[in-house]
Amino acid sequence: MAEGVARGTRQRNELAAMRALHQFGRLSRAELARILGLNRSSSGHIIAGLTADGLVQAVGVEGQVQPAPSHVGRPGILLELVPTAATFLGVEIGVEHITVVEIDLSSQILSRRTEPFDGRAVDADEAVRCAMRLAFDTLPPEHLQRCEGIGVAVPAQMDRHGLIRIAPLLGWENIQLADRIRDALPEPMPVIAENDANAFAIGASHRNRGTHSGVTLFLVMETGVGGGIVVDGALLRGGRGLAGEIGHLHVHGVAEPDRSLENVLGLESILTAYRAVSTQPEPNLPTFLADVRDRVPGAVAIAEDWARALAFGLIQACRVIDADRIVLGGSVAALYPLMAARVSHHIRSMQEASFPVPDIETNDDETVGPAFGAACILHHRYLSAESSRPAEETA
Repeated sequence: MAEGVARGTRQRNELAAMRALHQFGRLSRAELARILGLNRSSSGHIIAGLTADGLVQAVGVEGQVQPAPSHVGRPGILLELVPTAATFLGVEIGVEHITVVEIDLSSQILSRRTEPFDGRAVDADEAVRCAMRLAFDTLPPEHLQRCEGIGVAVPAQMDRHGLIRIAPLLGWENIQLADRIRDALPEPMPVIAENDANAFAIGASHRNRGTHSGVTLFLVMETGVGGGIVVDGALLRGGRGLAGEIGHLHVHGVAEPDRSLENVLGLESILTAYRAVSTQPEPNLPTFLADVRDRVPGAVAIAEDWARALAFGLIQACRVIDADRIVLGGSVAALYPLMAARVSHHIRSMQEASFPVPDIETNDDETVGPAFGAACILHHRYLSAESSRPAEETA
């Protein structure tokens, strides 16, 4: 029993060391020992074990200020994660595209691939097969050997075990997505399935590494509108995993009466309205954004309805969760910088002056989307108490 306790303590310390190196980057042995709350000897044993496993390496100190002449001894050696020690795959199965992202142990993106995809035209099994082909057909064999799991994000209502209750935009219902992914894998590995907005929220938070204190609402605006809530760095799922889904709010009296917010903010609705008024030979999102920028009346009217509806939705959400920050992602988020002043105006006109207006920003890194977030979920698990090396399959 004592040996088992010692082994468990050692593994927890190893994981804590890896998390510290991921969050802070390169650290000296002394800095890592302080963060872990261990003496130099105990910390040294942890580092030795991780080095032997090929997970941590010592690196030089090029560019570091030279020590004073009175300093005796060797220059400090820094430690870092070995980026190539493990990889993680993330996949987004969307309505119009499939995206695959591969990240390394430092959570840096190794590759990103996107292919057009008509999600409404195929069933779930065919969608999974297409996604797995894109994920694995071009994956180098050495990356497959180091792959510690795959995460798949979809626009769906699902529980934490990967059961899709309903995915209206894809036409799926009562599908155990995690099991279907496992059946399509070239070899066994950990699998997770996640709502696309939750995955986006996790990925954007993971990318920043430092924990944002406060409440952040993440919105993904593509064909549909999904939402995720992060509180002090942790995802808030709600009682049934549906927290943050403001796209289903009805916007009576805002834009067109009795429409869901998704019907006003989503890409499909914007383009349908735009094609009815546009003189462009091939109306699409880039030409719509250009027309809004050029103040073309028809495009501006659509954008104004969008800004008013977005303000309405954000107010309703913030009065419940009191978000201090809102992050907009997805292709439609490109409209926000053009309409930021109008969104702010509508927020101030719709709510009491005593309520603060949250900071609103767009996700400037186009690679940080649901696919990246799905990979980050596996990365987080690998560095967490849920991890056991070698990895065990999880739902």
